[in-house]
Amino acid sequence: MPERKAYTDIALERDGLVATVIIQRPPHNFFDNSLINQIADAFEECDADSSIRAIVLAADGKSFCAGADFSRRDDPAQASSSSSPSAKHLYKEATRLFRSKKPVVGAIHGAAIGGGLGLALVPDLRVTCQEARFSANFTRLGFHPGFGLTATLPRLVGVQQATILFYTGRRIPGDEAVRIGLADVLVPQAEVRSAAQALALEIAQSSPLAVLSTRETLRRGLADEIEAATERELVEQDWLRKTEDFKEGVKAMAERRLPDFKGR
Repeated sequence: MPERKAYTDIALERDGLVATVIIQRPPHNFFDNSLINQIADAFEECDADSSIRAIVLAADGKSFCAGADFSRRDDPAQASSSSSPSAKHLYKEATRLFRSKKPVVGAIHGAAIGGGLGLALVPDLRVTCQEARFSANFTRLGFHPGFGLTATLPRLVGVQQATILFYTGRRIPGDEAVRIGLADVLVPQAEVRSAAQALALEIAQSSPLAVLSTRETLRRGLADEIEAATERELVEQDWLRKTEDFKEGVKAMAERRLPDFKGR
C-alpha cells in the first residue's frame, strides 16, 4: 500500500482486498470539514492502491453519524452560510467522496441523521440493523436538506418516498430502511460491520476491472449531479439559516421538544 497518511478522527484498516475506514468521533460522530476531508483522503488513498478492491465505511460509538453538531456553534444562524468558505469547502469535500472510484459498503449500525444520512448514502450499498435510525430531519430544524441528499435520496427510494422523508423529518428503523431501498442488508447490530466486510469481500472477489467498469456505468454523472444539487442546497440553506424558524428548530432539538414554528 502507498505511504499511509496520518488521520486524527478516522482509522484506515486493511484486511486483504478490503479496506475499512472507521469514523472515530464517538458517541455520535458529528461531522465537520475536517472529518469529511479525512474520509475523502482515505478513499483516495484506497483508490491509489491497486491491491484494495473494496472499501467499508463504518463508525465507532452509538451513532453512525448524527450530522452537524449545532449545539457547539455560537451562532447557528450564521454558521456555514453559502457565503462562508467553510460551507463551500464542506460541500466540495462531500463531492469528493462521490468521485471515489472503488465500491464502498456502508456499515450503518446506529443513527444516520441529517447530514449523517447524506454521508450514509455515499456508499454503493448499506448493511444495517433494526436499531439503526435514518432521518432527513432538516425540515424539523426549519432547514433545507444538504449533503447532496436532494439528489441521492430520490435516486435510492424514489421521489415519493423521499418526499415523505424530507417533509416529515421522520426517523425510520433499519427494517423500514431496507423495505424502501434505503439500505440493503439487515443483520443483528453486533454483526453490522462484519457483514459489511463480508459483502465487500464478496465484491472484491469479482474481477476488479469489471467491477470498476460496471460501477462507472451505474454511477456515471452522479458526482456532477450531486455537485449541482449541493450548490442549490447551499442557496436555500443560506436564507433559511437567518429565519426565526431555524433558530426555533435548533432550540427545540436541544430541548427535546416539538418546535413551534411561526413561518418567519
